[in-house]
Amino acid sequence: MTETAQAAAEARADGAAETNLHGQRSHPGRSPHGPVRVPVTPAGLLKGLLRTTRPKQWVKNTLVIAAPAAAGQLFSVHALVRLTLTFVLFTACAAAVYLINDARDAEADRAHPVKCRRPVAAGQVPVPVAYTAGAVLAVLGPLLAARLTPPLVPALLIAYLGMQLAYCVTLKHVLVVDLVVVTTGFVMRAVIGGVALGIPLSRWFLITTGFGALFMVAAKRYSEAVQMAGKAGATRALLTEYTTGYLRFVWQLAAGVAVLAYCLWALESHRTPAAGLLPWRQLSMVAFILAILRYAVFADRGTAGEPEDVVLRDRALALIGLAWLAMYGLAVAHW
Repeated sequence: MTETAQAAAEARADGAAETNLHGQRSHPGRSPHGPVRVPVTPAGLLKGLLRTTRPKQWVKNTLVIAAPAAAGQLFSVHALVRLTLTFVLFTACAAAVYLINDARDAEADRAHPVKCRRPVAAGQVPVPVAYTAGAVLAVLGPLLAARLTPPLVPALLIAYLGMQLAYCVTLKHVLVVDLVVVTTGFVMRAVIGGVALGIPLSRWFLITTGFGALFMVAAKRYSEAVQMAGKAGATRALLTEYTTGYLRFVWQLAAGVAVLAYCLWALESHRTPAAGLLPWRQLSMVAFILAILRYAVFADRGTAGEPEDVVLRDRALALIGLAWLAMYGLAVAHW
């Protein structure tokens, strides 16, 4: 048999295999009754557990360096070791929340066109295993922090776990409170780095971080509401309760407060003599405002999804962010 004839025969065989007893075409990875369960193997289980911890979301935990960087205390060996440990512990606690959340929502996720691919919903990770792994990480994170870091670090980790688990169970169904909880999670990431090194936190730093986070959270919710307008089965039940007008108001208000707080913080340095070649801290206001305005373009269009996706996919926004980092770094270094 020639190669062409053999290929045609294989194609016909594949086509026949995809046709069920009722003459309907089947699709790989799916069945007429929902997603096909993936056979559980040790390697597949480990891979599924890793995927469930959302490695892509770990970039958010780099906020632990925000306060030390703002204070210019980032590049000592002690600071780097302590911040790396804090990052790992916070990531472990966040992973515990994802594991428990996916185990709890497994049945609902199986009915969702996208979430059905999550390892727990697809059966790659059994629900009891996900609960157990989440519980182990939730216990180990604060315990290790209690032994290796200042007392306030494990306290913040426990508070974060309690708040996020409450969010998974009930708070994500409460209007406004859901926005506050997600925003607080970002603020706690930024605060814990300063706490780990004993750095006093500026009020302007906290206000800028808090309202900057609220801006991105509300922009994401607004984008989801715009994309799901007129469609049944929104990805978040609360999207049917919020109006796009209200969410637009929230992200616009948050953006304005974040910009104002950052400018007030940057201008505070005029009280001390400038040690660098240029007033980099004040100049960084331009880059910060441009970044907010650029991000707002995507929010207004209803395409502001995950913050890390927005930043990494838009070259102009990434370049503005790098310019801001450069100016801020020069200000901290007094160049």
